[in-house]
Amino acid sequence: MPKMKTKRAAAKRFSLTGSGKVKYKKMNLRHILTKKAPKRKRQLRASGTLNECDAAKVRKQMLPYG
Repeated sequence: MPKMKTKRAAAKRFSLTGSGKVKYKKMNLRHILTKKAPKRKRQLRASGTLNECDAAKVRKQMLPYG
C-alpha cells in the first residue's frame, strides 16, 4: 500500500492535542469587527474543539498521520 496523503487544507485548519482531540480556530474574527461586541470578539479568540463524531472523520480521512 502506498502512503496516504494528508489533506493539506485540513492540516492548515486543524491540529491535534495530546489527548487526540481536534483543535481549530473559530470563525468570524477576520473583518467587519466594529459591529461585533467586545465580549463576542474575546470569546472568538479562544480555540475550539470538534465534536467526537466530526473529529473521528477528520482524524481518519484528512489527517491520517496526525
